[in-house]
Amino acid sequence: MNPVKRSSRLLRQQGIRVLRETPTSPGRAQGPESKWPAKQAHQTINSCVLFTWKCSRNGGGHPLSLRLPLCFSQSLLKPSLSLSLVLKRLFELSAFDDAPLQVQYSAVCPPLGLESLRVKDTQLRASSYKRRGLGPHRGRLNIQSGLEDGDIYDGAWCAQYEDKKQWLEVDALRPTRFTGVILQGRSSIWRSVTFKVQFSNDTLVWKSAMNGSEEAIFQGNQDTETPVLALFNESSTVARYIRINPQTWHENGTVCLRAEVLGCKLPDPNNIYAWQQTEQSSHDKLDFRHHNYKEMRKLMKSVTEDCPDITRIYSIGKSHMGLKMYVMEISDNPGKHELGEPEFRYVAGMHGNEVLGRELLLNLMQYICQEYKQGDQRIVRLVKETRIHLLPSMNPDGYEMAYKKGSELAGWALGRYSYEGIDMNHNFADLNKVMWDAIEYDFQNNDKSKLINHYIPIPEYYTSEDAFVALETRAVINWMQNIPFVLSANLHGGELVVTYPFDRTEDWAPRDDTPTPDNSFFRWLATVYASTNQAMSNPDRRPCHNENFQRYNNIINGANWHTVPGSMNDFSYLHTNCFDVTVELSCDKFPHASELPTEWMNNRESLLVYMEQVHRGIKGVVRDKDTEAGIADAVIKVDDIDHHVRSVADGDYWRLLNPGEYEVTASAEGYNPSTRRCQVMYDHYPTVCDFRLTKTPRQRLKEMLAKGIKPPKDLQIRLRQLRLRKNVMGTFS
Repeated sequence: MNPVKRSSRLLRQQGIRVLRETPTSPGRAQGPESKWPAKQAHQTINSCVLFTWKCSRNGGGHPLSLRLPLCFSQSLLKPSLSLSLVLKRLFELSAFDDAPLQVQYSAVCPPLGLESLRVKDTQLRASSYKRRGLGPHRGRLNIQSGLEDGDIYDGAWCAQYEDKKQWLEVDALRPTRFTGVILQGRSSIWRSVTFKVQFSNDTLVWKSAMNGSEEAIFQGNQDTETPVLALFNESSTVARYIRINPQTWHENGTVCLRAEVLGCKLPDPNNIYAWQQTEQSSHDKLDFRHHNYKEMRKLMKSVTEDCPDITRIYSIGKSHMGLKMYVMEISDNPGKHELGEPEFRYVAGMHGNEVLGRELLLNLMQYICQEYKQGDQRIVRLVKETRIHLLPSMNPDGYEMAYKKGSELAGWALGRYSYEGIDMNHNFADLNKVMWDAIEYDFQNNDKSKLINHYIPIPEYYTSEDAFVALETRAVINWMQNIPFVLSANLHGGELVVTYPFDRTEDWAPRDDTPTPDNSFFRWLATVYASTNQAMSNPDRRPCHNENFQRYNNIINGANWHTVPGSMNDFSYLHTNCFDVTVELSCDKFPHASELPTEWMNNRESLLVYMEQVHRGIKGVVRDKDTEAGIADAVIKVDDIDHHVRSVADGDYWRLLNPGEYEVTASAEGYNPSTRRCQVMYDHYPTVCDFRLTKTPRQRLKEMLAKGIKPPKDLQIRLRQLRLRKNVMGTFS
């Protein structure tokens, strides 16, 4: 049997699914003593298999040994070190005839949680540090420094002294089998280049990771951002404490690093460490893993097969690389807008490396399907009264780039941008500028003709083919224009906070509170999500990176955090009827698959209760009093709120409002306006405020003349009186 078939059969016997690759032609044999540097794992680390081939050359001779780790992601789909490369090396050694093939397993454990903050600050110690802002609590993978670091927030742990005695220590709190570490530099020349690793059970006696009979020296960072994985060998690495001990660092720099530790907690049959079980795991039967494009599509299809009566999959366009942007619709009448039923959307994956939102939406569609079938009254009511649209991946190209590297190894920015390098959260038309320019024009010229507070048109330059606008952004804008969304949330990652519009400052300041006319309702929306999110509302949590949002109750005006021109939230508010907020779901942009059940429990209630807010405020239908036909594009104005909404094709409208009494006016071209008072209650359903508008005499005359009908005398007299009144008013003015 040839070596490819032999190896593949063995993998299948061990329950490992192999994606076949055509082995490359063997190169010139280098001999067993030549070095072959092992590649770093490029996938999310769930498990690794340590393959050891022990064999002899053709015709006898000394036995040869080849030991290589193959790391697999998620459900063991893609090896980081391709099988073809392993087989190529075995070809080079020419050692296959009658060679015994042995396989040893060395599972690589999930991260302890330095990046996700499961590891508390009190579990981190260091030999020394330059200042508080560079202390051990900052030695976390992907931690970011702020615009104003001060003495608290900076981008790494940095030792005070430049010698080989410096270390960063992590207390796992219980016996743990450590299998590797991931290191990252600081955004400067301050970084570790090589390092040792030590283990201890009491912090007094330390044992080094070994490479044979010598202390192992691991390769650290060659740049400031790329995470570097170091896996330990199969020797025992069970301990409670682990230290990272830098040995060399960048010339003219100093000792700095950010880290994650991979480790499996040992079984606890006697419940000695039961007090440490603080995380709530999910009992929902959902597919908790990371899904690439094909797996996402397969999962969505399975949901439609399980719940065909309430689900529909459709695509709003394609990415630059041709991947479809799939949406899951959930409704009791999928595929159709129903009169009076509001449209809701969740968008995830605008930044492709912020993956938690993608998985939460996939979990959400599974959960709604399951609970609907089981008759959960809350879910049944939500499905029957709301048309829900879930877009799990707005930037599928960026996601695939991050997914290939995987959790912990994708870094902070890989996959954030579109394939063309566009940040989609800055890529929508900047309608704020259009609005503020009109206000300035009115102030200087006393001319209100350019003033508009809603449905602001997109500038011509933005719609040209040469405009630097991503295909994905254009697809979402078309989606917004075709479906009358009322409420939305844009799911991001890398922080724990909910932001609300405006996202852009008026004077281009780096940050400044810039509220909308609906500021009180936006604050309510943000509070609803943040207060029901278990991670955000935890009073004992520490800040993710460089700002403590707990002092703002985990909500903030977007522009008061950092200015974002061309954001989707501002565009949605100014160009459509839809209110949109941004939810930063987790400190970790790409949490490990093992953390997904906990993240689902953190967000499940928030996702549901936020959707229910689409039923807060008033709704109704604007009709023609004579024909009872719905009037499209009627303007709905609420006194004291300088932002209007419009009715849609069938005349129905929705206006999100907090509880209170409001004076509401409906107006439409060719009709006399109508005003009524509407009372919004604290109930979980909207107040119905319908309007019936009468045509103006001029409009009635216009329609009669168009039909060839002679106007009645009373209408002619009425029009004559209106003309006389207009002339008199013009004389006095």
